[in-house]
Amino acid sequence: MTGPRRDTRGIVDARELFARVRFRRREPAPALRPYLEHYWLIDWDLTEPYASHVVPHPSVNVVFQQYGDEPAWAEVAGIGLELFTQKLAGRGRVCGIQFRPGGFRPFAPRRPVSDWTGERLPIGDVLLPDGDDAALRAAVRAVVGPDEEDARVAALDDFLLALDPRPDPQAVRVMELVDRIRNDRSVRRVSELADTEGLSARSLQRLFAAYVGVGPKWVILRYRIHEALERAEEAGGPAQDVDWAGLAGELGYSDQAHLVRDFTATVGVPPSAYARAER
Repeated sequence: MTGPRRDTRGIVDARELFARVRFRRREPAPALRPYLEHYWLIDWDLTEPYASHVVPHPSVNVVFQQYGDEPAWAEVAGIGLELFTQKLAGRGRVCGIQFRPGGFRPFAPRRPVSDWTGERLPIGDVLLPDGDDAALRAAVRAVVGPDEEDARVAALDDFLLALDPRPDPQAVRVMELVDRIRNDRSVRRVSELADTEGLSARSLQRLFAAYVGVGPKWVILRYRIHEALERAEEAGGPAQDVDWAGLAGELGYSDQAHLVRDFTATVGVPPSAYARAER
């Protein structure tokens, strides 16, 4: 990794979110970087409620959070299959850990990552099933309590390093495969990806279920929707209108209608309407 991502892929109406909350990404400790995308920190102090929307990445997140004067708590958020909406009001903060697709399994090796897909579970149930509840509560307070950003990052590092993730060659292999899907638009078919790895399509699907939590086809489509969403965001600014038919071909869709159907089903509106609304 060369530092946290700077793109806004997956965030619906990123400009509006950044105007409402303070959003940052931070790098984890060097020993954790092979497994993590980044930490993400959000603080808000709102005079009126606001709802944020995210098209989830194929990533597991661990989320430490506090809303107003409620007790702080933490959960493991498996890969979300649908648009994620979070209502924010008053004051609060969230400190999140976004794992690389395939990078969560070394921290919770007992079960396949697909067991957590679509689920939001107490952190102790997944990462610390035999842990000390008092120690867990102390760790949660250490993460969300400090106002100093560096102190929160250090507490996140301490929490994860204490879990002592063990190297797993299969996790490394899957993370490399997902990076290829994300960055190489020519990867369009599961069968072709499997062939390059010397696997059957079914074996590749089982590998992704165990280490990512969703199948490779879902990952391919989700990253393409992220890119289409980002292009629609850009079209809402000074950039010219997007050539949606051309983009559909670039992203591997059979035609523009296919892209529009997937985008609409995921985001809730067609891409052209989303770009107009951004203006």
